[in-house]
Amino acid sequence: MFTVDTEMSWEEMGAVPETYFTAFGSLFDCLQVRPADRVLVRGATSALGLAAVQLAKSIGCTVLGTTRQASRLESLRRCGVDWPLLDDESLDEGVRAARPDGVDKVLELVGPATLRQSMSWLAWHGIACSTGVLGHQFAVEAFDPIRFIPNGVYLSSFFSNYPSQRRLDEIFGHMTTNHLRPVIARVFRLDEIGLAHELMETDGAMGKIVVVVD
Repeated sequence: MFTVDTEMSWEEMGAVPETYFTAFGSLFDCLQVRPADRVLVRGATSALGLAAVQLAKSIGCTVLGTTRQASRLESLRRCGVDWPLLDDESLDEGVRAARPDGVDKVLELVGPATLRQSMSWLAWHGIACSTGVLGHQFAVEAFDPIRFIPNGVYLSSFFSNYPSQRRLDEIFGHMTTNHLRPVIARVFRLDEIGLAHELMETDGAMGKIVVVVD
């Protein structure tokens, strides 16, 4: 059990801990993001992706973000993404056109299914962090790190099962200082839990789904 010092509503506060804990650790512990970094978030329209976009932009990063739905490109731009990109057969061309010299950091939320391609976009001494598995592939088959990881770049990952009071204080403090609020797709009552699951399973939400208990 942890305490929280915040002026957020209950719905907003409930949308923070797991999602922002994972995004914060992936960006600042694993990717070691810096203000001048060019950061690509693959899977940017997920709740975790949107949190990562907010956090990266809050320190001054340039952010590229991908989505599989063309209808969400403008929404990504409104959320602060500098280069919204459609994740289809044109993505490789789109990334290289946006950043011909590569990106500094990649937050990989699609997972092992696209990790190799994502790492190919890294600039010299760039870092990739594999955090999500939106692609529903959970491992790289016959993984050979020598052949898989390009020369001169680095691969990391973030496992979110170790929260602490200190880290939660840091996250809520950062959000307060930078006037950040979680992107909430929809709030449901507990008796609407079936509708919440339906929205989640059909990929109909852009942002966090919150269920409140009266």
